[in-house]
Amino acid sequence: MLRPERMSKVSVTGSKGVMDDVVEAVHDCNLLHVTEYDGTWEGFEPGTPIDGAEEASEKLVTVRSIESILDVDDEDAGPTRIVTDDALEDELEEIRGRVNELEDRRDDVRSELGRVEEQLSSVEPFATLGIDLDLLSGYETLDVVVGEGDVDAVERAVVDADGIDDVELFAEGGVVAIFARPTEGADDVITDALVGVDFTTLEVPDAEGSPEEYVSELDHRKQQLDSKLRTVEDELKEVKLDAAGFLLAAEEKLSIDVQKREAPLSFATTDNAFVAEGWIPTEEYTGFAAAITESVGDHAEVEELQRATFDAHGEEAVRENVSDGVEGTAAAATDGNGDEVRADGGGVVMADDDPPVIQDNPGLVRPFEVLTQAVSRPKYAEFDPTVVLFLTFPAFFGFMIGDVGYGIVYTLIGYYLLTNFDSDAFRSMGGVTIFAGIFTILFGVLYGELFGTHLVSTFLWGGHAPLHKGLQPTYLLWAQAWLVISVLVGVLHLNIGWLFDFVENYQLHDVKHAVLESGSWLLMLNGLWLWVFSEHAETAKPDLLYDVWQIVGLESGLGIGPTVGIAAAALFGLGLVLLIVGEPVEAIEFLNVFVNALSYTRIAAVLLAKAGMAFTVNLLFFGAYASSDGAYHFMYSGESHGTVMFEGLMNMGPGMLVLGIVVLLVGHLLVLALGVTSAGLQAVRLEYVEFFGKFYEGGGREYEPFGYDRQYTTDD
Repeated sequence: MLRPERMSKVSVTGSKGVMDDVVEAVHDCNLLHVTEYDGTWEGFEPGTPIDGAEEASEKLVTVRSIESILDVDDEDAGPTRIVTDDALEDELEEIRGRVNELEDRRDDVRSELGRVEEQLSSVEPFATLGIDLDLLSGYETLDVVVGEGDVDAVERAVVDADGIDDVELFAEGGVVAIFARPTEGADDVITDALVGVDFTTLEVPDAEGSPEEYVSELDHRKQQLDSKLRTVEDELKEVKLDAAGFLLAAEEKLSIDVQKREAPLSFATTDNAFVAEGWIPTEEYTGFAAAITESVGDHAEVEELQRATFDAHGEEAVRENVSDGVEGTAAAATDGNGDEVRADGGGVVMADDDPPVIQDNPGLVRPFEVLTQAVSRPKYAEFDPTVVLFLTFPAFFGFMIGDVGYGIVYTLIGYYLLTNFDSDAFRSMGGVTIFAGIFTILFGVLYGELFGTHLVSTFLWGGHAPLHKGLQPTYLLWAQAWLVISVLVGVLHLNIGWLFDFVENYQLHDVKHAVLESGSWLLMLNGLWLWVFSEHAETAKPDLLYDVWQIVGLESGLGIGPTVGIAAAALFGLGLVLLIVGEPVEAIEFLNVFVNALSYTRIAAVLLAKAGMAFTVNLLFFGAYASSDGAYHFMYSGESHGTVMFEGLMNMGPGMLVLGIVVLLVGHLLVLALGVTSAGLQAVRLEYVEFFGKFYEGGGREYEPFGYDRQYTTDD
């Protein structure tokens, strides 16, 4: 769980004559993460695509273009099928011709429809004005301008303008026609007069007669074009229904063909031989080698070159050499004539690349990989923190919300995401949400709360739940206790992070590096907080460090004596010295062991904030009173047995009851949503910033084997 699957680097060496068969066998195995040949091996060149690669690529582009035109998606697939080469030639060409014809027709109709709509938009204002179009142009002694604007402002501007002997305005619905007779020698008098006026000039259409008739003709033409467009689109839908399954299957077949035919581009080749390298899971090596041998016999040789381990001692990962070959030679194979061909140049011919990462987590833990990968995929040589996320994130979230009602809702939301989406990301988030909801229910049972009420406490615990959130005055000590306990949880969480870092430094380097770079922080963290909770210098420390333990029957703190406290302070000092020796630059951040742990008090803060919000919503609806012992009680029946804090909307008459129901529903929905944005984000922040920051870098490569998971096609 904490480490990825063990990977081996393998080499497949063989005769050029069997390369196509080897590619087919490797592709069927779907195991080899191919390493690109970097061109550094003397005498070898990158391979060339197998014949037909360009043709297959062109057909693939054609299929995807048709799918885009028809808007084909996975839901249109239908049953799996066999797609033959003849079908790719004949059926694909028939579909392409039909779709291109319909697409051309649709484009033509859309273009004409666009022109008609543009003409309509330009002539509609003139229909509003009601003046025949041929009367708005063609004058020698009159200037005519039509536009949209404020009639009064336009009239004032043109009446007072110089250069105009006479003017007449016609207006209707904000559209204005201005007829002006300019003085002799004047030009553009209307345009000059309207400078500064909010007026938009309209171009007079090149047409005659009534604009209303023109609009009617254009409307009729638009209806015809809309009908033609619907007809073409219906025909395209028919083609889609008939061809979608074939197109998806053809795309898959062509994708596989292109993948296979372009595979030699990653190989190192000579005139007679080829070498392909890559990574596979170590446990799959035997089956992989057997598949190649079964396909081409002794015409190709499969060799396990290296096994990547997790203790590099100065390197990213030790490449444990498992090849028995002599240095300077690679695996031998025979060509088609039985003669031996040998890849000259060394056991490892490709780039010295790091192994890809396959996270190795059980099924229950796997959904939490989405949270790890949101930062980055773990490197091969570092710990995978997913299992710790699985153990801590739902617990943090559930502790902060701690309510049976909210927990049930979160669980149902997670179940919906898990069962109604095909996306791996959504399904993983659904799994994470389910676990968060379950922990919210568990803590809700311990707190005895259901949507902020104490009904669970009343019916399950007889009114005395094992845990209390600390909102009520009688339980104030619990609120303080959660602050202290949050810090202790943080210390434990940080210890795990630095322990991971210690092990990684030991495996990648040596004991000295581990002690100086990680052990120093562990000593400082535990030494400081052991001293904080000890009785040494007790009077200088907050009383709550000792008083809060009364909730579990301890009257004077944890009982850590002054002597232990002094020893703890000495451990802190030793850790600081080791840090200065090992990483002097980091020494200025030595107080991180204090600050990082205090950051976990946000857990208690969110706990109290969400509880307070739910309490307020219920207070507004049910009302509440304070009993003589200082405890708060909601007035479910409208009766009070103490000092009334608020009467409650439900007790103020029918009208206020309706308002109260709205407040109750909206309020709890708000608390539910803020639970995700506060509790969820704060829990994630603690994981990413405080925990991951101690040991995790990420940046691992995804395992992408050469092969294809078929969905739409079959070979059977």
